[in-house]
Amino acid sequence: MSSPVGRFAPSPTGPLHAGSLLAALGSWLWTKHAGGQWLVRIEDVDRTREVPGATAMQLDTLALLGLVADGPVVRQSARAPLYADALQRLLAHGHAFECHCSRAALDATGGIHRTCVPGLRRHDPSIRLRVPDGCLVAFDDAVHGPQRQWVDREVGDFVLRRTDGDWAYQLAVVVDDADQGITEVVRGADLLDSTARQILLQRQLGLPTPRYAHLPLVVDAEGRKLGKSQGAQPLDAGNAIATLAATWRMLGQSPFAAPATPAGWLADARKRFDPSAVPRAPVHWTAS
Repeated sequence: MSSPVGRFAPSPTGPLHAGSLLAALGSWLWTKHAGGQWLVRIEDVDRTREVPGATAMQLDTLALLGLVADGPVVRQSARAPLYADALQRLLAHGHAFECHCSRAALDATGGIHRTCVPGLRRHDPSIRLRVPDGCLVAFDDAVHGPQRQWVDREVGDFVLRRTDGDWAYQLAVVVDDADQGITEVVRGADLLDSTARQILLQRQLGLPTPRYAHLPLVVDAEGRKLGKSQGAQPLDAGNAIATLAATWRMLGQSPFAAPATPAGWLADARKRFDPSAVPRAPVHWTAS
């Protein structure tokens, strides 16, 4: 059996906050506890959301906390040929199609695309995955248990390449995970709903399906996900042990006597980590 490979894949939209650190530390612990390797990938396919300098800030914060990748950090913006090859394979097998529909044209179906609106033409069509009728995808999540989604009814034909030419997240993440040999996808529960789409894409492309674990969302006192509220403040990486320990507790883990350095703390934590203790419900963040 091959060694597990996990990853943390932040978008460069700003400095790391408590929610993104929970995903980083959770994915590191999940993989390292099983004796695996941990990689970092910068998901920067959405050029409109990228904040200049954010990638360097994120990597610096991870380093200060002792969370260093076991291989080169890759950026999605440099991987367009891989996505183009996957898209061409889908088109060649009839699994994808050119779509001229506008968002306004899809309002009548609640935004769920099942067939193109006749007569529409645009100079910048998107490319969508053709989701078969009656497409039920079921999988087991290591935190949330059995999951099911009727992709045709609940999602519809989804975008692989946008009208502006940028690659959609769903295609990029599937191609990247396969190319990097990712076996453990450990990330926030806000992406649980995307998993069925990604498994469908993996099947259409003949790619392996990794194991999934979706960590609890970190929310503020009003129940808003961090990143969508004023609670998404930068981490205090200058107090690394306290920051790591607070995140450890949000992962449902029992406190322990903290070594003096991040490396020592992580070495202890990887042995003590209990995946079965990770909560499903959102965890609360409050400003110190």
